[in-house]
Amino acid sequence: MRRLGTLIIIISLLFACSKSSDGDENQNGNGNGQDAPNGVQLVFPFENSLCNEGINLTPTESTVLFEWEPNTNADVYTLTVENLATNSISQFDTVDFIFPVVINRAAPYRWSVEYNHQGETKQSALWNFYNAGLGIQNYTPFPAEIVSPAMAQTIPSTNSLTLEWNGSDLDDDIVNYDVYLGIENPPSVNATDVNVNQLTVSVTPGTIYYWYVVTKDAAGNSSESGVYQFSISN
Repeated sequence: MRRLGTLIIIISLLFACSKSSDGDENQNGNGNGQDAPNGVQLVFPFENSLCNEGINLTPTESTVLFEWEPNTNADVYTLTVENLATNSISQFDTVDFIFPVVINRAAPYRWSVEYNHQGETKQSALWNFYNAGLGIQNYTPFPAEIVSPAMAQTIPSTNSLTLEWNGSDLDDDIVNYDVYLGIENPPSVNATDVNVNQLTVSVTPGTIYYWYVVTKDAAGNSSESGVYQFSISN
């Protein structure tokens, strides 16, 4: 009887361990105990920084080595580089995690990296940087990053909402913002010399709105965010 009791205890412990292992697999979302893949972690050019490490320099262009951390779930990366002054976008497919791109000097850029895993796009953060030029003493602010409402977002019926954005500048000398808002594209000015990163505005249900933000610095430079659109439901 004592041997039988011991055998029952051992079987119970084995069953409990088996259930615990199954639970761990379910929590991880797959049977191999690995976490779901994450997006790419960017390395260089640094966020909101001045890039002066280009090679093959000419008065107007340089070759910048874009770098990110490799991800074992990625077969091919897509590097996106946007010139924020001209709104021109270039994309490159590569299996490497260091990739050279010829870009304009004395120009602001935004870049990101993505890859596809099992039919789902994994996106990195969006990083701004300024590619160094000759003899520049003051830099134009980066275009404001629109936070809310997002592009094409539908807002539940309301008579007011708060527009939100983020601003950044290498010289850290942003003084204020002008906000444009209206039912036509491009919209007309709604508020000038706003010194915070948000503005509460009146809206009408059942209406589509367009808006953008102009960032201004102490040296008289300015940049536009680009026009965004949202709608207010009835």
